[in-house]
Amino acid sequence: MARIEPFKGLRPTKDIVSKLASPPYDVLNSAEAKKLTADNPYSFLRVSKAEVDLPDGVDLYSDEVYNKARENFSKFIADKLMVQDSEKHFYLYKQVWENHVQVGLAAGASCQDYQDDVIKKHEYTREDKEKDRMRHIETLAAHTGPVFLTFKHNDRIDALFQKGMQKEPEYDFTKTNGVRHIFYVLDDEQLIADLKAAFAGVAVLYVADGHHRSAAATNVKIKRQQANPNHTGNEEYNFFLAVIFPDNQMKILPYNRVVKDLNGLSKEEFFAKIAEKFACEPTKEKAPQESGEFCLYVEGQWYKLTAKQGSYDKNDSVACLDVSIMQNNLLDPVLGIKNPRKDKRIDFVGGIRGTGELERLVDSGEFKVAISFFPTTIQQLFKVADSGNVMPPKSTWFEPKLEDGLVIHMLDE
Repeated sequence: MARIEPFKGLRPTKDIVSKLASPPYDVLNSAEAKKLTADNPYSFLRVSKAEVDLPDGVDLYSDEVYNKARENFSKFIADKLMVQDSEKHFYLYKQVWENHVQVGLAAGASCQDYQDDVIKKHEYTREDKEKDRMRHIETLAAHTGPVFLTFKHNDRIDALFQKGMQKEPEYDFTKTNGVRHIFYVLDDEQLIADLKAAFAGVAVLYVADGHHRSAAATNVKIKRQQANPNHTGNEEYNFFLAVIFPDNQMKILPYNRVVKDLNGLSKEEFFAKIAEKFACEPTKEKAPQESGEFCLYVEGQWYKLTAKQGSYDKNDSVACLDVSIMQNNLLDPVLGIKNPRKDKRIDFVGGIRGTGELERLVDSGEFKVAISFFPTTIQQLFKVADSGNVMPPKSTWFEPKLEDGLVIHMLDE
């Protein structure tokens, strides 16, 4: 059963929160982050991507970057731009984007649950990225960005969330991307106890987004546990910062692909090979309408591809994913993309950028072909995670993203 704990959150002051709250560190490259922080000295990117305050070309894994992150973080605290709560709380984080609303609980999630697979994963992690987040956590003695967790919703927790939102929110602001962020501090002791008890009845939590953050936090926990002869399991390092959302509020967008060339094939040869596993026809549609369908853009024309019966195993939780069907039946055998994690000929475009971005990339000549996908469902994610398997890379794009800097979990009180 899932263990969650309240914590003394370090939070921005009300007057600065809209400027300080920032996109997650891993959805922007360094150039984009520098542009976003150029006129904003308060951006939390100065902590989560501290290279924005260093010369271009700096090694992102150098001591200089981590030390700058600590310097900036310490200054935010010294200048009282961020203040730690004196008591332990849970927090509710509500996001409104167009017609979509999602409400999650900000809490300390258990690293032991992560180790015991009570918190289930669906992606492999990369060692270099794990080490990066470990160093960031250890240098700051803090979890600065939340892991996005989800669970199979239930009426009891829904009711407790609604009760928590009856008070006035602590923050309520809208970013330039149109996402409204509403944040509640839950200081009612009975509500906190009820939430802990309710989640103790949840059998499994799932990592939706933030595999490297949760893995890194757990590695830090293990190191601190080994170094602490008086370890009890209740120290703050045993818990990582998470925002936990019910599954029926998840918004998953597709994670589309672009490829630089046709692997030496002519257009005619390319389509002849596609026809072995897909029905193909020109279309005016730019995005598929159901699973098993894809839209492909090449030389100014969109085509609808439909996976043929028998071209994949419907009973295999991973093989039946659209990203697997495309990888196994086109990207690998036709375009020669054997390892999409490492192949420089392929790139991935989050669905938030739209099909217009796919057209732009191909029309510019930078890429030869683009493929738009039907989104992976949360039920598919659960099925893969429950089976102990992992999804192919870049299978899901959750939107809206959780802002970094709204609340920080400190490892040393």
